[in-house]
Amino acid sequence: VQDAATGQAGGSRGDGKSLPRWRDKVRKILAEIQAPLSLFLLRLCGWALLRLLNRLFLNVQLHRGQLETVLRAARTPGVPLVFLSTHKSQLDGLLLSFLLFSQGLGVPRVTVGDQTCSPRLRALLSSLGGVFLPARTERTPSGQDEELSGAVLAVYVEEVLKSRQPLLIFLEEPFSGTLHLSAPAREWLALVYRAFRDGAVPDVLLVPVGIAYDVAP
Repeated sequence: VQDAATGQAGGSRGDGKSLPRWRDKVRKILAEIQAPLSLFLLRLCGWALLRLLNRLFLNVQLHRGQLETVLRAARTPGVPLVFLSTHKSQLDGLLLSFLLFSQGLGVPRVTVGDQTCSPRLRALLSSLGGVFLPARTERTPSGQDEELSGAVLAVYVEEVLKSRQPLLIFLEEPFSGTLHLSAPAREWLALVYRAFRDGAVPDVLLVPVGIAYDVAP
């Protein structure tokens, strides 16, 4: 990250005036990617989600055999978990996050794709574990800002994996109607592979998880 920042400053690694400016820029990029988890909002949304599920569905069934497979994977020492899922509805991220949290697997960081979110919704999802790709910089004539964003994002994914926080990646956009990897999913998976390739983590467990609905909400 520092190399990318000093590269923007023309390679002036010792420029004391420019470094605070780039630190502020890095913090701004990191704030676009994630926010600290709010335990109060997590508990509140868990309670609200249970009430919503009771109104939407006759019942919710959890496959015990598949759950045991996930729990067994979580007990692998020193290896981070990356959950992979497809989108069936807009509720999938919240529902899967709640189910994994309720089974003692921690609060996963859930990738949010290209859906347009209002600032308030984005702030709420971030507090519940949502992570976003940083804003693109097509407005800048050079790719230097994008290089800095990419460096911050790559290091962020490395730190998530090294700290063994679960990461949930949705492979497609909701209601896309295609079976192809979405562009955001491709980018998140490339970052996970890069962290493994560069030796940030010794291994990564890819665990498929999913939700099936008789009628998707």
